[in-house]
Amino acid sequence: MPPAASDPSPDAPAADPRAAEPGAAEPHPAGDDFTDAVRDGRPETENQRLDRNWSELLQELRVTQTGTQILTGFLLTLAFQARFTELDDYQRALYLGLVGLAVLATVLALAPVSLHRLLFRRQVKGRIVHTTDRVLQVTLVAVGLVLAGTVSFIVDVVVGRTPGLVAGGVALIVVVLLWAALPRFARRGAPARDDR
Repeated sequence: MPPAASDPSPDAPAADPRAAEPGAAEPHPAGDDFTDAVRDGRPETENQRLDRNWSELLQELRVTQTGTQILTGFLLTLAFQARFTELDDYQRALYLGLVGLAVLATVLALAPVSLHRLLFRRQVKGRIVHTTDRVLQVTLVAVGLVLAGTVSFIVDVVVGRTPGLVAGGVALIVVVLLWAALPRFARRGAPARDDR
């Protein structure tokens, strides 16, 4: 007769009921609060995914903020150069338009900081990430226009009107190809975006 099984000690850890069931799935590495389907193969909870997305957006914002601030500063200093008084009406209008766009790009690039401050600890990280993603896309459009316009402005002042327009058009085409067409080409065949 087999010996009677002894009662488990009250201090012994409780057995995982999933481990006792044949064919049961292994516990998820992200823990018991993992309730979201993993579409990209990362073992993370929804909160972990939002934290990762926010961190990635912050890295992109740092690059964008630095670029927009340098470009805005460069444009603002031009008004104090000796040759600035020699600009014609078109060049002055283009310059003022570029300053306005550059300031807008800078404000847009800084907007997520204010958004995060105002919504901090309100359990709306998903909304912050989604809004910041959209703001960053608009910021890139503004920066692209400022870059192309600045190239056009400089070539116009140094060489002439027609070369300036051509240079600005070429710069805009390069921006569109590298910032819009290339990412679309690279994502062909990739899983559909789930905004996470």
